[in-house]
Amino acid sequence: MQETSLYSIVMIPARMASTRLPGKPLADIGGEPMIVRVWRQAEAAGLGPVVVAAAEREIAEAVEAAGGKAVLTDPALPSGSDRIAAALKVADPLGLFGVVVNVQGDVPTLPPEYLRICAEALVRADADIATLAAPIRSEEELNNPNVVKAVAPLSWQEVALAEDFVRALPEDYHGPAFHHIGIYAYRRQALERFISLPPSLRERQHKLEQLRALDAGMRIAVARVPEAPFGVDTPAELEYVRRQVEHGHGHGPVDDNGEARP
Repeated sequence: MQETSLYSIVMIPARMASTRLPGKPLADIGGEPMIVRVWRQAEAAGLGPVVVAAAEREIAEAVEAAGGKAVLTDPALPSGSDRIAAALKVADPLGLFGVVVNVQGDVPTLPPEYLRICAEALVRADADIATLAAPIRSEEELNNPNVVKAVAPLSWQEVALAEDFVRALPEDYHGPAFHHIGIYAYRRQALERFISLPPSLRERQHKLEQLRALDAGMRIAVARVPEAPFGVDTPAELEYVRRQVEHGHGHGPVDDNGEARP
């Protein structure tokens, strides 16, 4: 694989136009906007600079008021991957950072060590992209098509190459099931290649962006973590995480569509 700098930068895409929870990045959680909480968790990982790729000025202003860095991006960009790639050109025009970690902007209780695990998996597996997965422990989670499953031999390995990502496992599948978590680490060249590719047929069919990479022959490493972080995508989930933060907790099941939101 082509050598690249292993210095890392963390990018958090954020936009106001959430279908089920408009204005989500600025939703108050314990006295702070959600996007600021995510930024603080990413900073705590100690991987490198953290930049919010903001589709709207009010998001950037909230991050900057908290002492963070934000880059304004075109609101019309089609995905979080496109948003971080655009912001990266502004934040790092000289290409000093060879590893780009993409964190969803709606996981305010994300354990910082998850970001380190993801970045380390990229190097350990000599992959183009790395991501995370947690064991599925309930039939409800297993049968929920909104919980994307990572197919990888993680039952005996902490890090393995992905074989597939699916919404429903085949009927003859009998191995342990793993819940895909939409956090990614990219080698910079891989991110640039990924956003240049047209959506693959399977990506369009299943609405899973990571299938574009697999279908193009890119290697995706999957690292096993204990549980999926709680993602906020609805008013009910926002109230849940507010209660968790208020009582000093932060974990729970996540309704994850398997892509780096937004």
